[in-house]
Amino acid sequence: MPRHLIAFIFLVATVASFYLAQSIHRRYKKIWLVPAVSSSLFIIALVEVTATPYEVYFQDTQWLVWLLGPATVAFALPIYQQRKLIIKYWLALLMGSLAGIIASVCVTLVLGKLLSLDPLIAHSLLARSVSTPFALEATTHMGGSAQLTSLFVVITGLLGIIFGEVTLAFLPFRSKIAKGAPLGTAAHGFGLSVAKTMGAEEGAVASLTMIFSGVIMVLLAPVISVMVG
Repeated sequence: MPRHLIAFIFLVATVASFYLAQSIHRRYKKIWLVPAVSSSLFIIALVEVTATPYEVYFQDTQWLVWLLGPATVAFALPIYQQRKLIIKYWLALLMGSLAGIIASVCVTLVLGKLLSLDPLIAHSLLARSVSTPFALEATTHMGGSAQLTSLFVVITGLLGIIFGEVTLAFLPFRSKIAKGAPLGTAAHGFGLSVAKTMGAEEGAVASLTMIFSGVIMVLLAPVISVMVG
C-alpha cells in the first residue's frame, strides 16, 4: 500500500477514534473512557499491530498537532465570556500559575538528580506541564529535545485527566475557581477538557491558568537554562 495512503488512513482513524471515544464517554462517565486516554491507547495499539513507523503515522497527522496553536488562541473565548470573574481573581490565578511552574521545575530538577537522569531527558521534562506550543518554545532555550518534550507533555496531560478529578475530590475545594485552576496549571489542555465538564466557570479559569502557565514558562526558560547549566 502506498505510504501516503497509509498516512491518510491513520489520520482518519485518529479523528474517528476520538469522536467515537467522545460519544462513548458521554454515556459512560468512567475515567478510563476519557477520549484523550481511550483514543490514544487505541491508536498506539493500532500503530504497534500494523508495525507502522512513526514517520508514516505523523506524515498526515502532523496537521492535528499544528491545530494546537489555533486551538490555544481559541481559549480566549471562554475567558472573555467569564471576564468579570477572571478580572476579580486574575492576580490570584497568575500567582497560582507561577507557583505551579516553579514547583514543577523544582521537582523535576530534584528528581532528575536523585534518579541520575540523562541531562537531555531531565531538560526535556522541565516544560512538561504546559501546552505543546509553549512547551516546544521553552524547551529550545533549556536544552531539551522537542520530540521528548512533546511526549512528556502528552503523558503529563493524560495523567492529569486520569488523576485530576480523583485528586480534587479529596481536597477541600469548594469554589469553582479553586477546582478549575489546578487542572489548567498542571495538565494544560487535557486538564482543561476535564474542567469544562465541571462547568463553564471552571473551564474558563482552567483556560486562563493554562495560558498563564505557558507564558510564564516561556519567559522563565532563559533563566532556567542558566540555572541548569
